[in-house]
Amino acid sequence: MSALEIVLGAVSLVTSLLIIVLVLLQEGHQQGLSGAIAGGAETFFGKNKGRTLEQKLKKYTRVLAVVFFALTLSATILLLFLR
Repeated sequence: MSALEIVLGAVSLVTSLLIIVLVLLQEGHQQGLSGAIAGGAETFFGKNKGRTLEQKLKKYTRVLAVVFFALTLSATILLLFLR
């Protein structure tokens, strides 16, 4: 194993663990009808739409998923052509 393989493996492992933690921290979408009417209207149309903890967790999860995908794709391409 080369140093590049070890570094890329470690970074992808840490990224995947962070994605797992962020997904587990998010609330479920099964709040029922009362949660959809009362809570959904306030957070969707409110000023602090993107500032709630749930929205931040969603944003960080998306960013980490894109980073993980790009890292995995680039690592595969690099390791295929470097051998």
